[in-house]
Amino acid sequence: MAEGKIRTIEARPNAESLIKPGELVDLIEVTPLSLNDRRIYNQLLENAWDAIDKPVTHLIAKSVLRGSHNSNDRVGDSLERLMSAIVKVAVIWDGEPAVERVQLLGGNLESGRADGLLEYEIPARLRKIIRNSQVFARLQREVMFALSSKYALTLYEMVQKRGNLRWKASEKFTLEALRGIMGVPKGKLTSWSNLKLRAIDPAVAEVNALSDFMVEIVAIKTGRAVTHVELRWWRKDGDASGAADRALQFSKVGRRVRVEGKTEHVSVEPAPEVRPRPAWLDSRGVPLHTSTYETARLRHPGYDIYFVEGEWRAWAAGREPARDPDRAFLAFFRSYAEKNPL
Repeated sequence: MAEGKIRTIEARPNAESLIKPGELVDLIEVTPLSLNDRRIYNQLLENAWDAIDKPVTHLIAKSVLRGSHNSNDRVGDSLERLMSAIVKVAVIWDGEPAVERVQLLGGNLESGRADGLLEYEIPARLRKIIRNSQVFARLQREVMFALSSKYALTLYEMVQKRGNLRWKASEKFTLEALRGIMGVPKGKLTSWSNLKLRAIDPAVAEVNALSDFMVEIVAIKTGRAVTHVELRWWRKDGDASGAADRALQFSKVGRRVRVEGKTEHVSVEPAPEVRPRPAWLDSRGVPLHTSTYETARLRHPGYDIYFVEGEWRAWAAGREPARDPDRAFLAFFRSYAEKNPL
């Protein structure tokens, strides 16, 4: 998270993380979104980031959004929900607090090919909100894809937005405000006990296990009823951060067992063996960060990442060295995948 003089659009994504404007973290969903919807939307924001405040269309390969799923059906369903999603954003209008209602995603054009492209727009009102934003969350891609519920992802984004504030380590919300930000559908989990059991406690456990922060949500009563909550957060020490890194290496089943504190043996499919970087690439340049290769595998399943690295290095030979080689490689990979679909 960053706040202050820097504008959100001046913050830069890198090989490990992406940027999300704070106004799109603490928003109220009128149309509930799924975990996959939220992930896809974060990817669309990242893909458009270099021109996020411009009245232009953006292109992305459907395979990037599809990830490890073989069908584009889920991507299409998510796009339609994002197009119909109306969100309420707290803004300042003429010096006074106000609520602005905006659509998350504008018109788009989807290729009929499974390996085709998606062309999409960021709505004008949303572009204005992003242009004026000065608060943002920096989201680690690995954590975003590891979290298993939309409530956990939303809580993670809330903490990443606030985590580096020097003057603040807690924030109070009305219970209804928290329900709205977390995207709890109307009429669902209406009692505090059900909300805590089904949404809050599992989300807190996952964020504590996988992120760089510890978090807790404390109930505040008015009379006998819970009417408010206090969100508290603090950065982990070195040992706890190491445990979070290790937790990210487990499969989803294994992570869930560790998060829930279970000790019984669980049969977990072994992670696919990662092929080491071939020796012939050593003469082309120093290896990129391990997380960059992991991100490339996640975004472009089925591609030989080292072959593409060789193509990138051959293309870059003779050009001015990139200031951020990891990000430059991922940008080249995206273009390569679009031009050379599997």
